[in-house]
Amino acid sequence: MSFVAIVHNANVITAVKSTFPTLTHAIPSQGGDGVTAVTSLGDNVFVARDVSQKVEVYDAVTLTLRRRLTVPGLSMGPRGLAACPANNCLYASGYGENCVHRVALSCRNAVKKWSVSRGPRGLSVNNEHNLIVACCDANILKEYTTHGTLVREIWLQAGVTWPYHAIQLLSTGDYVVAGYRAQPGWITVIAVGVVSVVGVNGQVVRSYGQSRTSHVGHLRGRSSLAVTKNDDILVADCGKNKILSINSSLGSIQELALSVDDGIQKPRGLCLDESRGRLYRGLRARTHQLRISRNGENRKTNFAQL
Repeated sequence: MSFVAIVHNANVITAVKSTFPTLTHAIPSQGGDGVTAVTSLGDNVFVARDVSQKVEVYDAVTLTLRRRLTVPGLSMGPRGLAACPANNCLYASGYGENCVHRVALSCRNAVKKWSVSRGPRGLSVNNEHNLIVACCDANILKEYTTHGTLVREIWLQAGVTWPYHAIQLLSTGDYVVAGYRAQPGWITVIAVGVVSVVGVNGQVVRSYGQSRTSHVGHLRGRSSLAVTKNDDILVADCGKNKILSINSSLGSIQELALSVDDGIQKPRGLCLDESRGRLYRGLRARTHQLRISRNGENRKTNFAQL
């Protein structure tokens, strides 16, 4: 498995899916602010940034900036973006105002919003074309129809708290959740990052990223997720500047190494586009432009194999 695209605070970095992770393209940004979220739909790639109330729209073919999408009432730096092809719309989470914004991707870009529980962060769209909202401060996942009707609430039980991002698995209907779990420290209880699979009852089925003895170790900081068609999981660990791959059938987890001179700093905003063999990745920290390399495209590469 390999990277295809990384959205950087100063660049959008692209690599084709190949035997090894390879970066092939860089797109200079217009503002230089850290990326908070990224998603794609059709020929468009949508990017949200820290100090902007607008969403940048890039051409997925030419990787050039097409326009900036205005979302009335959107707070700066939305922590979640998701796009739905069935309903042809874009969602953005409003963390400060505890709401979700829906933008119809038509000529008029009609916008509506609805209130959610405290601290909406990551967003995703499930196989039923409903929106999954991770409400970090309320410790709950919420599922809505495309027009904001509540479908279900999933109150997270012991083992995972402060959910940052959640995606429903196609094979089981369970949810993979990036969040935290409490762990005793030397002086007080500390929160460590964890990726868990939870059922519709909120109970943890299994967890990853908790071992101190593995070569990966604990996750640290806020994490973003992407899930393949085979339900294998990609994790961006912002605190450790890593992108991890979890084989869901084997339960194995390993780091994906990128050959980049300037490094990956504060990765967040993960988006997988398997139709193009691309992985878009947002970076928070300010760094120099990354070195660009190229490799041949191999669309038959299985994302579960590295």
